[in-house]
Amino acid sequence: MKIIKLNSMVKGWFVGNFFPTVFKTKDVEVGVKYYKKGDNEPSHHHKISTEITVIIYGRAIMNNRTLDPGDIVLINPNESTNFIVEKDTCTVVVKLPSSLNDKFYD
Repeated sequence: MKIIKLNSMVKGWFVGNFFPTVFKTKDVEVGVKYYKKGDNEPSHHHKISTEITVIIYGRAIMNNRTLDPGDIVLINPNESTNFIVEKDTCTVVVKLPSSLNDKFYD
């Protein structure tokens, strides 16, 4: 058994085809992301990857839809979304496949 601290990963990403990683694979990326109220990510899309985001705690808005704990969002390739944090929020994000440089701002 090996124990690795999440804060030693880059921006919460800990599985995928990048460094550092706990498990290197081209198949999937997994990250735990923490946001503070007022944080946001501008509208963007992925050309290759499908992204799945789970709200663990907090509240956020994606494409004018309010997301609460337990909500799961599926974003297909070429589908744009933004992310606005209304309360301190934690998410788990899964991207399939792991594809570097696949984030395009609208």
